[in-house]
Amino acid sequence: MSHHHPTHKKLFSKLGQDRQVSETVRLGLLLALSGGLMDAYSYLFRGEVFANAQTGNILLFSVNLSQGNWGVVKEYGCPVLAFGAGIALAFLIRQHFQRRKIRLHWRQIGVLIEIGVLIFVAFQPQTRNLLANSLTSLACGFQVEAFRKIHGNSIATTMCIGNFRAGLHALGEYWFSRKRSDRNKALTYFIVIAFFALGAVLGSRLIARMGQWAILCSSALLAACFLLMFIQTEEEKRDAL
Repeated sequence: MSHHHPTHKKLFSKLGQDRQVSETVRLGLLLALSGGLMDAYSYLFRGEVFANAQTGNILLFSVNLSQGNWGVVKEYGCPVLAFGAGIALAFLIRQHFQRRKIRLHWRQIGVLIEIGVLIFVAFQPQTRNLLANSLTSLACGFQVEAFRKIHGNSIATTMCIGNFRAGLHALGEYWFSRKRSDRNKALTYFIVIAFFALGAVLGSRLIARMGQWAILCSSALLAACFLLMFIQTEEEKRDAL
């Protein structure tokens, strides 16, 4: 029986590699920090537009549209469209690179693009807030599409309402089941929310000190995510040998 184990180990490693690379708690918390920082940056420094919370943008777009505030309409409408473009970008990157034999994972390629986009945003003056907010929303759209799970649970690292609902649901499940898995699931959701909020606080403090350059800290967090994914991928390759 023992001669079958290495084969089984390789099989399970291959099946679990994508999940372990992109769904770890450490990676999710770094992404949530970055997500909170991006939202604080676009709202506090770039004219009170949301980078992540497209519900808020759609609401403000609709209200201003109804009032005929045409100059303001585009400020909220363009980030929504850019967010959608970011989701499409994640899909296209996945389709193009997923089955190619390259050293980098397709999500890492997307994260590198996201880092580059945010660095470009840092160099935009406040007279170009529309461009800056749209590009930040594009980065957020990629992130919400590319990183959708932590340990198999659907979790968003760029917004909170879905996590809040799912966390309360898991807490209710734990109340009746007393299963450790339900408790851990609830804790994961609430910890991700806490790190998103922490990212927003961090963003606020950084904006006060760094102004338009504060978004570079989000790029730094994403660079840490890139390296973490690289380390995890290499570990999986070694385990599969």
